[in-house]
Formats: sequence, C-alpha cells, structure tokens
Amino acid sequence: MFEWSDEQLMVRDAVRRFIDAEVVPHIDELEHGDLAPYDIIRKMQATFGMDQMARDRFKKQLDRKRAGATESDAEREERAGDGGAAAMTLIPIIELCRYCPGIVTAMGVSLGLAAGTIMKQGTPAQLERWGLDLLTFDTIGAWAITEPDSGSDALGGMRTSARRDGDEYLLNGNKTFITNGPYADTIVLYAKLDDGSDTPLRDRQVLTFVLDKGMPGLVQSAPFRKMGLHSSPTGELFLTDVRVSKDRLLGETEGTAQSGRESAKGNFVTERAGLAAMALGLIEECLKLSVEYARSRVLWGRPIGERQLVQLKLAKMEVARLNVQNLVFRHIETSAAGKSLTLAEASAMKLYSAQAASEVAMEAVQLFGGNGYMAEYRVEQLARDAKVFQIYAGTDEIQVTHIAKDLLAG
Repeated sequence: MFEWSDEQLMVRDAVRRFIDAEVVPHIDELEHGDLAPYDIIRKMQATFGMDQMARDRFKKQLDRKRAGATESDAEREERAGDGGAAAMTLIPIIELCRYCPGIVTAMGVSLGLAAGTIMKQGTPAQLERWGLDLLTFDTIGAWAITEPDSGSDALGGMRTSARRDGDEYLLNGNKTFITNGPYADTIVLYAKLDDGSDTPLRDRQVLTFVLDKGMPGLVQSAPFRKMGLHSSPTGELFLTDVRVSKDRLLGETEGTAQSGRESAKGNFVTERAGLAAMALGLIEECLKLSVEYARSRVLWGRPIGERQLVQLKLAKMEVARLNVQNLVFRHIETSAAGKSLTLAEASAMKLYSAQAASEVAMEAVQLFGGNGYMAEYRVEQLARDAKVFQIYAGTDEIQVTHIAKDLLAG
C-alpha cells in the first residue's frame, strides 16, 4: 500500500506554506477574475526549482529525440524511484485545489497538454522553438480541440479545417471553452484536413498545428464569465484564413490518418488521471471545513457534530476521501512502475473522482446551511468549482462510454 514518504510530506508542507503566503491572500482577486493566475504559477515554478527541473528534463528529451531514441529501461527506473515524478507532480495539484482549482487548470493545460503535446509529437526544431518556453512557463499555452458543435464528439464532429495551399495550409474554424485562450502565447490546435476528396467529414485526417498569438486571421476572445473556476481564464478562438507553413504542423508531416487522433486520446488519459488529484484536494478541504464547522456550530445547546445526520454526512465525506486518495495512490504506483493507465482506467478514475468531489462539496454546503450559500464561506466557491469536474476532460456520460466499450471489447 502506497503512503507519502517523508520527503514527499516535506514537499507537501513547503507547498502549503507557499499557498498560505502567495495564493490565500489573493483568493478574492482570483475568484472575481481581477487577477490572472500566471504570475503566481511562475513564482511557484521558481520557488520550488520547477523551472530548472524543466530545463534539465527538456535537454534530456531533446537529446533523445535528436538521436531518434526512445526512453530506456534504465531511464524509466530512474524516473520511477520513490513514487516517481508523478507524486511530486500531484502534490502541488492536490494542495492548490484545496483553495483554487482554477490555478491547476490553467497550469495543467499549459504544461501538460500544450507543452506535453509538442514534446511528444514535435520535431527537435519544434521542441526548441516552443517546448522549453512552455515548460518553464515563460510563455502561456493553450490546447484547442473543443468546438461549439462538437463538445463531447470532439474528434468526429470537428469542423475546423486545414486546406493545403501550395506548401502551406489555410486554417478556418472556431474553437471554444479554451483554457488560457484569452492570454495564450502558444496554441496547440487540432484541425481536419480538407484535401478536396469525398471523404466524409467525420473520417478525415486530424492534423495538429502550433500557432502563436497575433498571427493574421487569429482572434482570441476576452475571458468568458462562468459558474466557477474563475481563476482559470477560458475563451474562444476564431480562425479566418490563418496561413501556416509546414514547420507549424506538429511533426512536420501529415503522417497517418490516426496520428492527430491518437495524440488527442493520449492527452485525455493524462488529463483524466490528473483530475483525480484535483478532486482529492477539493474533497480534503471540504471535509476539513465541515469538521471544523460541525464542532463550532451550536444549535439547541449542542454542537451540530453531535447530531447523527451531520455525522452521516461527515462519514460519507471521509469514505469518498479515502476512495479518491487510493485512486491517486494507484496512479502514482503505476507511474513508478513505468506503466501507463489505459483510457478506460483513466476514465474510471475521472468518473468516480468527479462525482465524489461534486457530491462532497454540495453536502458541505448543506451542512453549513445558510452560511454555506454565502460567498464568505469557502464551501460555496468549492461547490461551484467542483461541478466542472463532471464536465471538462469529458463529461460523466463520455467516461461511461469509454469504460463500457473497453469492457465489452475484452
């Protein structure tokens, strides 16, 4: 059974001190959309040496890619170690989500999805051009796949097109619900190849491009107003005859018909597994706040924590916390062994964790009663933030289909 090591607990405590000093004082500004999260993320990167670690990791990956080599068994074992890099990555996610899940979303999309896609699929020249700046957060990244008419059917229903024009491509379309979209310097964008053939739209090849802010024909909207996750700027992208050369096509080759699709699906696994850590942090904070309130809130001459119905709520929260924590620990152990989750496993993690976080947060609001409905009490914010866990990175319904299809195919 996995447990946090002494070293990991020291990292956790250091992260908590950073959050108390740099995040908590700005909660209201972040929550009201008056403060973008990027300077806080950069300060965290510098404080914990994450930027230098990113530079070291980048150099190794670049050297390996230039040599045409894949990660060796020895390198996997080195990366695994005591819970591996996964544990050190997930600890800040868990702790930040106790206060501000939106920061994690903004950071995760830029580092995990935008930078991660370029690092996996790009040529050495593309890694040098965009990868390092994204990994160190010198630039902000966005990952653009969702469209107004193709949310859950992201790949099949995609209409954004890439039409060949000599040695270049013309991109046209519209992307929405794009995390970091309003402020992104670098955008990883998915589009369907329009080669003039009779291939049905759903079956056309998906290509992946890298765009930069300010390109002619590219418009980045202002941030949306949302139900929650206010500290994570979300927007829309409009593309009108955006001309791109082949060096912006990730991998610089159209490759196989499945390359863009497989790239996107691989990111789904990473995104969904990471959401379990986000859910754990939110659940832990809701439980902590609820226990404190149950001890201090007095009705009819007794703390409400002495009432069985309140005790039942607390007990169910603890069960959810333990279950989600075990899913996170399993993910860490899997990564430490140099293995990856299947799409179905990641979907199962995401489905349960998202539902548990939303249920715990709403029960916390109920336990607080009228106070829980007031913005002064943080369970109100956490309940709004938790709901999106059941929507982004694939809705609950999509997770069910991915799990079931894998079971039925087996």
